[in-house]
Amino acid sequence: MLKDISKKIAGFLPAIFFFSGFIWDALTIGRSVATSDLLIFSGYLFAAGMLLYIMSRPSFILVDETTIPKRLHWFFTTGWPYLALQFLYGSLLSALFILYFKSANHALAFLTSILLGVLLIANEFLENAYRRFTLSWALFGLCAILLFNFLLPFLFGSVHPIWFYLSTILGASLVIYLYSKTPQNLGSILPVWLIAGVLMLAYAADMIPPVPLVTRDVAIAYDVKKEDGNYFIIQQRGPIWQFWRKTSNHLKVVPGQRLYCFSPIFAPAGLEVRLYHRWQLYSKKNGWQTQSRIGFDLNGGRNNGYRGYTYKQNISLGEWRVRIETENEKTIAVQSFTVSEETGTPRHIRYKY
Repeated sequence: MLKDISKKIAGFLPAIFFFSGFIWDALTIGRSVATSDLLIFSGYLFAAGMLLYIMSRPSFILVDETTIPKRLHWFFTTGWPYLALQFLYGSLLSALFILYFKSANHALAFLTSILLGVLLIANEFLENAYRRFTLSWALFGLCAILLFNFLLPFLFGSVHPIWFYLSTILGASLVIYLYSKTPQNLGSILPVWLIAGVLMLAYAADMIPPVPLVTRDVAIAYDVKKEDGNYFIIQQRGPIWQFWRKTSNHLKVVPGQRLYCFSPIFAPAGLEVRLYHRWQLYSKKNGWQTQSRIGFDLNGGRNNGYRGYTYKQNISLGEWRVRIETENEKTIAVQSFTVSEETGTPRHIRYKY
């Protein structure tokens, strides 16, 4: 009976490990990227690279089992190296998915995060496929590129596009170097170049968020005041039937009234960047039209995020959105809202940030 129970439990172990690891990453990886996080992920990448290098050598592929010392027999005959590679890729993809998902706050960036999530789930079924070295090199290249996309902006304190393109080339070059050191060059690294090219095109198309910047809880408010180091904002109270939220993005204004866009931005210490709020009004004839683009400077390192805001005076009625973007127009977040005329008693709510 105990054997039967243990066999049944063993069948669920991969799923248990997968969800446990994912939940652990989600809880321990903060809204801003920490140095310790990047060191751990770099360790995963190094271990995966060394394991792939060992596995792709002829001494591993063509080994004669009868000549293997007993103490190493398990390494060559149990499939353990492929399980270890699967674990390392899964750990990297899980962390990268969470990091990119937290940085994504508009539709195109969410699409990139979803693709990473699909790869993360698919990895649980790819153990035997890792024996095809083309796939192993491709996944290693993807993980290396995406991790370096975080590392270089973090190290140099800048989200300038040069660091994205340079880190993409650096990640692909690492794969080429390791591949060139394997005598038989098992598999192909052509997919790595394709991945690098696709990522560069995706970045140019604004499909990849400007990591490591993260923004959450963007608010459109009637007023923003700073008191004793805290910000207090006044927002539109939501309708009673929307019990799941207290505020609304359907704002009612009187003629000449201001509206504010308040955006906490999370960034690592040492990162300095100028951000912009692009206020846009929608018209059926011309689509989204920019009414103003207002900048403010950000200094990273604050645990609760850098709190920046801009305002729009004499705002028109209609559909609006504010795009939070970098100096080179890479989108961090988009906040949509509608503006209509106030005809009754204002229903406002005050929040502390």
